Amino acid sequence: MPSSWNASGLEGLAFSLTVLLAAVFAGSLVYFILFRWLLRFAERPETRLDTVLVRYWRGPARLLLPLFLILVAAPSLRFSDTLQPILRHMFNLAFIAVLAWLFANTVFALRDLILSRYDVSLSDNLKARAVHTQINVLVKILLVIIAVVAASTMLMSFEKIRQVGVSLLASAGLFGIIAGFAAQKSLATLFAGIQIALTQPVRIDDVVIVEGEWGRIEEITLTYVVVRIWDLRRLIVPITYFLDKPFQNWTRTSADILGTVFLYVDYTLPVETLRRQLRSILEESALWDGKVCNLVVTEARESTVEVRALMSARDSSSAWDLRCEVREKLLFFLQENYPESLPRFRAEIGTPGVCTGSKACADACHGSEKDDQSLVRSP
Repeated sequence: MPSSWNASGLEGLAFSLTVLLAAVFAGSLVYFILFRWLLRFAERPETRLDTVLVRYWRGPARLLLPLFLILVAAPSLRFSDTLQPILRHMFNLAFIAVLAWLFANTVFALRDLILSRYDVSLSDNLKARAVHTQINVLVKILLVIIAVVAASTMLMSFEKIRQVGVSLLASAGLFGIIAGFAAQKSLATLFAGIQIALTQPVRIDDVVIVEGEWGRIEEITLTYVVVRIWDLRRLIVPITYFLDKPFQNWTRTSADILGTVFLYVDYTLPVETLRRQLRSILEESALWDGKVCNLVVTEARESTVEVRALMSARDSSSAWDLRCEVREKLLFFLQENYPESLPRFRAEIGTPGVCTGSKACADACHGSEKDDQSLVRSP
């Protein structure tokens, strides 16, 4: 191999490496200066640029700016004819991937900026839960779109794959029909997730009863919903369930809810006294929201009277605790003051050999007389 060729090759390699290093250094310098200025600009109170956006942009920009300058300087590189196109292709793929990363981080930053204005920990969090549900589902959809577009762009940069894609487009009609039938359930699930985000039959932190289980909506994805059961189990439900089957949503329009307590007492109970006691219990409880307090007799049975206590609370968890508290205190009140009004069974005891005059007693006496006569006649 001629020495002049080796010298030329080494000179070209050294020049190319120098250009690459200079591009990386210049990109890093531009990154440092740009983001130092952006952070100072975002911290000003009068500007609309938030520091959250700048922080999310820092990671991909650290790679994006040097890659951009490398692509600009790529035509001047002096690598071999076989290595030059490979390196340029690799830089293009890396640039597309980092650009997709930048778009994804922008979506995350906008999500955090929007959700930071809506606090779901408040007692009246209906609007906040609605916004959280919509934003989380839409973020997942945007991330899928970004990933698909980035992957498609990267694949189309390969010559052989691009030719295969062009040949597939010629039979796009037949392929679309086959893919539609094959992915019918998956597409239905995807559109169900989008419909859930728009119509919102359920939202994040909604209180629901699904499959007989009481819980809260913990997570909503494009394919399934996670329900946190009261005992901390997780119920995984397909997203289509909330469009195809009926379920209870206790916080659909508001977080406040009514609670009921049923007592079964004797007919001798003074209902008005128990009504005043319910009012006193609720006024002393921190769980009552002060809206609804009512006690009525809802049914009279053979041996007991059904009494319903109705009360209101600011949310379902408070309503459950309030119901337990009221039930315990009303029961204690009856035990202490009106034990005779607790449920009891009455029985009428007659004197042996004396008929009370009732039909049952007459039948019993008549039957005993027949038994006595049969005993006398028996040998």
